[in-house]
Amino acid sequence: MISLAYRDIGNSFGRYLFTGLGIGLLIGVTLTMAGVFRGMVEDGRALLTAADADIWVVQQNTLGPFAEPSSLPDDFYRGLLTLEGVDQARNIAYLTLEIGTAENKVRVMLQGIDPSAPIPRLVAGRPLTRPHYELVVDKRSGFHLGDVIPIHRHRYKVVGVTEGMRSPSGDPMVFLPLKDAQEIQFLKDNDAVYRDRKRLQENPRLNPAANPGLIDDVETAFFSNHRVNAILVNVRSGYDSHRVAAEIKKWLRVTAYPKDEMEQILIGNLIAMASKQIGLFLVILTIVTAAIIALTVYSMTQTKLKEIAVLKLIGTPNHLISRMILLEALGLGLIGFLSGKLAVTYWAPLFPKHVVMQVDDTLRALVITLLICVLASIAGIRSALAVPPSSAIGG
Repeated sequence: MISLAYRDIGNSFGRYLFTGLGIGLLIGVTLTMAGVFRGMVEDGRALLTAADADIWVVQQNTLGPFAEPSSLPDDFYRGLLTLEGVDQARNIAYLTLEIGTAENKVRVMLQGIDPSAPIPRLVAGRPLTRPHYELVVDKRSGFHLGDVIPIHRHRYKVVGVTEGMRSPSGDPMVFLPLKDAQEIQFLKDNDAVYRDRKRLQENPRLNPAANPGLIDDVETAFFSNHRVNAILVNVRSGYDSHRVAAEIKKWLRVTAYPKDEMEQILIGNLIAMASKQIGLFLVILTIVTAAIIALTVYSMTQTKLKEIAVLKLIGTPNHLISRMILLEALGLGLIGFLSGKLAVTYWAPLFPKHVVMQVDDTLRALVITLLICVLASIAGIRSALAVPPSSAIGG
């Protein structure tokens, strides 16, 4: 009896196999979408882990450097060091741009740090040691040790390579000295400086005759690049980061986020829209997969109604016929799942986004696939059970 499903599949094995492989592509895409979301979350957490900060201090009433523009004076950290519970305060700058040569342009997230700061996940070369013109790149950027990369006005040499350092949007991270990052982000080009200076001098509210130093003071403030996007604070042992953050907000008139709140902003807010889109795609793909399996099993059943009638005529119980159809549907799902998982394993490293495959997601996908197969077999089983045994003689 167990050979019923086996023998039926053997009669049309090619079609059965290719149908399973087609379903496998859908399952592979579903697993990939789930892996992309997991990758975004992992990249966001890796970014926060690399920063190694208990509190993120940003411009007042902003959500921080990842969600919206934030700018603070680079000497602001001195005020933070005077507060009780603050152990360290470090400036940091973030900006996203394309770098590289004309033949190889790569979109990256630049992170300006103090050259003495450690760089996580360094797999080749060395960390930054000089205050200017050095880069540590992520392996995914495609740059290598010794490469010289032009960025705006200067050229930077790659001295180190990391692995697995990406922004939540999937852009590889590039580390460079803070002063260089400040210049790249805040310093204007010569033509822009000339136009803005001329506009200041022509402003009737600024009277150079009455106050000769006023124009110079305004220009110094206007054209200064001594700004950073955030200040990373580490609290002393025994102090609560939420309480220290509240003190920073109260006395220094800025916004301070403890690490868990910044993680919520980075992952809960910024990735929320992407998660909804991915969730919708997963639902659509699941429905399409279920429809294809149901139509395939129903079609296979319709093509052998005569044989099913013969089985009934010789006394084969209905539950054995139902079992045959169910086993065929489950076999279709298993072929699809195995081929889809194999496809993801090979094409995930080629994806521009970071794809993270978790065991829980894989097992969940297997259970859902088998459940879909069981539900999809119902239409075929009902069709088979409705066939009268007499139809085996009539036709």
